[in-house]
Order: sequence, then C-alpha cells, then structure tokens
Amino acid sequence: MTAQTAPNMRVVNGDSQPSESGTGRCLAFAEAARRLGAAVRGQGLVMPSFRSPPREIGRRRSLTRHADGSVAVAVMVRNRVWEAVLADMIEGIVVANRMAGIDAEVLRDLLWEALESELAQREAA
Repeated sequence: MTAQTAPNMRVVNGDSQPSESGTGRCLAFAEAARRLGAAVRGQGLVMPSFRSPPREIGRRRSLTRHADGSVAVAVMVRNRVWEAVLADMIEGIVVANRMAGIDAEVLRDLLWEALESELAQREAA
C-alpha cells in the first residue's frame, strides 16, 4: 500500500451548531475518539492520539508522526459541522495507518459504523 494524504491533511514528519457549548463539543470529541479507538484496536491498527485545535492557524486538521512511531492528529472542532469533525478524525486514522484503496474504504466504513450510535443520539437531541 502506498501512503496517501487526503486533501487538507498536512503530514509532518519527526455551519456549526451554535447552541452547543464548547464543553459539550470537547466531551463529544473525546467520546468519538474513544469509540474510534475501540474499533481501531479491534483491528490491530495504529490508533493516533487526538487533540484540538491544530497548531497551525487556518488548518482544519494535521497529522504528526513522531520518532517513536506514535502519530498525533489535530482537528479543528470549533465552528464546524460535527460530521466534518468526525470525517477528519476518521481520515486521520486512515492516513496514520497508511491505508489506501479498498483497504482504506473498508476502514472508513468500519469507523463510521463505530460512530453510528453517537450520530443517532445527536440527531435525536
């Protein structure tokens, strides 16, 4: 497999919902990372750490590979559609695992399924 970078994903080697509070967004971000982590670890893949916001102004997401092999994905959460935040988290996992082609598609589907109940709860609220 070849490593590919999705649009707006910077790889470094070495309409939002205004009624939702910043704290609510942080908790939802952490919960999404937890659900994604469970799905990724179940597949034996690398689970990056997540943080927000990206350090570089204007970036919606970024990925950093560390010398020890760990990967960090930073995602802009504030003032964004929630599904876009989740999509960036999923794409970060795909890129962290250097997935491409059908393997990447299968992984994306698996990760969206892991988030399905969370999305349903948010729509019901």
